[in-house]
Amino acid sequence: MKVLVIGGGAREHALCRSLSLDPDVTALHCAPGNAGIAEVAELHPVDQLDGEAVARLATELGAELVVVGPEAPLVAGVADAVRAVGIPAFGPSREAAQLEGSKAFAKDVMAGAGVPTARSYVCTTAEEIDEALDAFGAPYVVKDDGLAAGKGVVVTDDLAQARAHALACDRVVIEEYLDGPEVSLFAITDGVTVLPLRPAQDFKRAFDGDEGPNTGGMGAYSPLPWADPKLVEEVLATVLQPTVDELRRRGTPFSGLLYAGLAITSRGVRVIEFNARFGDPETQVVLARLRTPLAGVLLNSANGTLEDQAPLSWSDDAAVTVVIASHNYPDTPRTGDPIEGLDEVAEKDAPHAYVLHAGTKRDGDAIVSAGGRVLSVTATGTDLEQARERAYAAVGRIRLDGSQHRTDIARKAAGA
Repeated sequence: MKVLVIGGGAREHALCRSLSLDPDVTALHCAPGNAGIAEVAELHPVDQLDGEAVARLATELGAELVVVGPEAPLVAGVADAVRAVGIPAFGPSREAAQLEGSKAFAKDVMAGAGVPTARSYVCTTAEEIDEALDAFGAPYVVKDDGLAAGKGVVVTDDLAQARAHALACDRVVIEEYLDGPEVSLFAITDGVTVLPLRPAQDFKRAFDGDEGPNTGGMGAYSPLPWADPKLVEEVLATVLQPTVDELRRRGTPFSGLLYAGLAITSRGVRVIEFNARFGDPETQVVLARLRTPLAGVLLNSANGTLEDQAPLSWSDDAAVTVVIASHNYPDTPRTGDPIEGLDEVAEKDAPHAYVLHAGTKRDGDAIVSAGGRVLSVTATGTDLEQARERAYAAVGRIRLDGSQHRTDIARKAAGA
């Protein structure tokens, strides 16, 4: 099978790495990719928001499966354009991707499906914003209705900050605060059958101890030793399957990756948000544990044949990912700094630890930073403690001027 992956972050590097290890994949392409993905796939320049350009590239390459990684191309209808030229695409339609593209749409779907979630108000005026903030009180949870690259959510006790963020959005969802730990659960679906993956937990705040601003994610781990063993079963029955069934009932069937961001509250599981694609950095740890070859699973989703998929096989190992971010992230990051130590990690830490590239590019013989989140250092081990040790040993070999990373990823779960 010839596969084309769309995107250029660490999520896409994780997908490409898994696909490159799949014996059924005879040719692997990525557009636009990054410096790390270039080691496992052939790169092609493309405007990933231009559906016609992506479909044209897929046709030229003779691709038999196109995997759309990021949310923006999905919301722009890229998967539709690929399917329109007769090529299977892993990823929801433009309409179904509104599950991530609009928080208000997602709330409406959850209401129709009877999915447990936070109470909320959709606001478009200053008066509505003030009423909603007053109704819920602190801590305030304010979400930009549209896509914001993981940075559209503010959770704060500061009323002025909450109000300022709300007023800066065209349309905003203000909701009650959900207590309890958060869990990310991915499921692959063809619009009928739902195949849940293993849960992970990510770390959104920039600094240790969950301090600082929200980011796209600073690290992740899997499995979750503290979670109820029946959590996946429960979420499949109360969240994932009802949501897929509701979207199909509405005439907007969802196929691809359905990502449920969950809060395990004192009152039970509640959905914080849905995403329409693999999460970053959780994909890095989930795929590190998946033993079943990936391409066939994604193709079954794209072709509507997921009911034929054999049960997934998983490693008992734990996985930890630590994100190395550039100076000043999540504000405007500094780019163009050389990255050193990648060869050392490959030489001394493989196969238990490896580096997935996010914001990188090649500059002559050097690899330099080209974004906010630069690298995802991923490691596996017999338990979280060993995976953590291996991940941080590899992080310690990498040199990037002014870079930052959290030192507490999975620390509490590992009992460290």
